[in-house]
Amino acid sequence: MIGVALLVMLLSACSKITMANYHKLSSGMTRSEVVAILGEPTESSAGSLLGLEGEVAKWEEGKLRINATFVNQKLAMHSLERPELASRE
Repeated sequence: MIGVALLVMLLSACSKITMANYHKLSSGMTRSEVVAILGEPTESSAGSLLGLEGEVAKWEEGKLRINATFVNQKLAMHSLERPELASRE
């Protein structure tokens, strides 16, 4: 039982989905730069039209969610969601 708790603590300590890492993101970064900071997204969907590529990606860890929109592999928009804060409004 102690081993399982220790493993969970170690895995959560290694998470890249943090507010500190969110604040490292800036518009214009390449998708590769974002993935180097956050790791591969939890979910993503992509498409292309008339020479433009688009992707919407989401990273989730616990109660923290980071959303990103890429256009031609460049970060166009990103947002941070913390559901426990939204429920206080």
